[in-house]
Amino acid sequence: MHSNQYRIASYGIFVILVLFTLLTFRHYGISNDEEVQHVYGRLLLEFYQSGFSNQSAFHYKNLYLYGGFFDVIAAILEKLTTMWLWDMRHLLSAAFGLLGFLAVYKIAVTLGSTRTGFLALLLLALTAAWSGAMFTHTKDIPFATCMTWALYYTVQLSRHLPKIPLNISLKLGVAVGCALGMRIGGGFAVVYLILALLVASLIVKKNWSARVQCLSVSAWYLLPAGLVAFAIMAVFWPWGVMSPDHPAEAIKAFSNFSFNMLTIDDGTVTSIGEVPRTYLLNYLMVRLPEVFLLGLLSLCLVAMANYKKAGSYLSSQHALLLSPVVIAVAFPLAFVLITKPALYNGVRHFTFVLPPLAVLAALGIDQALNALQWSKRVSLAYATVVAALSVVTLSVLIHLHPYEYIFYNHLAGNPAIAEKQWESDYWSSSLREASKALMSTPIPARTAPYLVAVCAESFQGSAYLDQRFEVTKNWDAADFYMSSTNMNCDQVLQGKVIAEVKRLGTLLAVVKDRRQLEGEARYARPAPN
Repeated sequence: MHSNQYRIASYGIFVILVLFTLLTFRHYGISNDEEVQHVYGRLLLEFYQSGFSNQSAFHYKNLYLYGGFFDVIAAILEKLTTMWLWDMRHLLSAAFGLLGFLAVYKIAVTLGSTRTGFLALLLLALTAAWSGAMFTHTKDIPFATCMTWALYYTVQLSRHLPKIPLNISLKLGVAVGCALGMRIGGGFAVVYLILALLVASLIVKKNWSARVQCLSVSAWYLLPAGLVAFAIMAVFWPWGVMSPDHPAEAIKAFSNFSFNMLTIDDGTVTSIGEVPRTYLLNYLMVRLPEVFLLGLLSLCLVAMANYKKAGSYLSSQHALLLSPVVIAVAFPLAFVLITKPALYNGVRHFTFVLPPLAVLAALGIDQALNALQWSKRVSLAYATVVAALSVVTLSVLIHLHPYEYIFYNHLAGNPAIAEKQWESDYWSSSLREASKALMSTPIPARTAPYLVAVCAESFQGSAYLDQRFEVTKNWDAADFYMSSTNMNCDQVLQGKVIAEVKRLGTLLAVVKDRRQLEGEARYARPAPN
């Protein structure tokens, strides 16, 4: 295929992704954090509408530690559209996800060719932790998208050091500001930038005096980026600028963030504060599709095969452009290995690592195809493996819909095994389907509503159930029980299973009828973890 053909193929993938989004965004269940996030967005909006007098947002749970960029936009759209709130949020989140695809494509094309861009799009589309999560992970995907655009502009400015064009500086500031306007973790983008500048100075300049001057001039030209980033952060995270020590307080809070919750890593259940240092790496190994892993392996093998050229490559323009992407992968992974933070939900909190990883994997496949040009047969065999692995993953994702985000590759075993060994439907998205199953169950009419216990946030059940049902926090008194099977929460209450949510033979959620239970059989018991 020629360059234009890969460009057209890339446009085709993007069109398919847009159509997929528009046709399916109403299929996804509400995630655990969405209610509190949206309330926070409303409160921030009220803060501005009241002329800064209503400061309820800064006393609402611990949400003040976060920026409200996404949630404020959602709160504004809530007033402008008649679409059901939660579906609107999912569509908005997916729109951010689509922008993330665009950023990945642009980075990959910058570092390679239109074929590299096509491969990066394909790999990220097949990565369920992005394409399947972009509807419901309404903190993680928008944040990761902003981080990816910040990375793109970091790559672009590397072309122009030390005199960075004003338009690139401003665009970088917007991307970093939006990231900081959601999480203090947006500071990682600043770290990437600083490290990239240091590496670039080593590549571009040959003595320390010239390197210091290069860094000084670069810092001056990046001043507009800093001002724009700060202004945007201040708008969407006002608490963060109300006191000089607030950002440090947020960093400290998240560095010591832990609560009474369990996670699972290859069958081993641990407290989230006691996860192994390799937790994130372990999850990446089983969450990335096989073709993605093949790309990363190919990149390593190609690099090893060309080790004799390493000296000349490290001083090249391509190394200058590639270094920010490598830093965007290496730094967060090193951060987790060294600091051992509390982690749960697999790769969710480090979703922003997936786009640069996709770029590296795409470069690996692209460079492997170039390296294999000596043999048309071998090159065709490699391309066939890439295509076959892609088709296998796509088939699994189709069968999992709308629970694509629980995808695990074959290193984790079949879906039924993976569901027990790793975190599965941790957002309880399957409760949307479970609620519909409960409502379709024939039950006698009565004046008082039937009480339903939900192993999730209450609104994840009440949002779907009709007036015949009422979600209760008194689980022992519940007539029915709905739960996902993640971390065995479905076993907390007994009852006759009257409905199941399954995909690929994997049980994701159950509905239990408890009306006939008496005595101790009605009491809740700890999940067997």
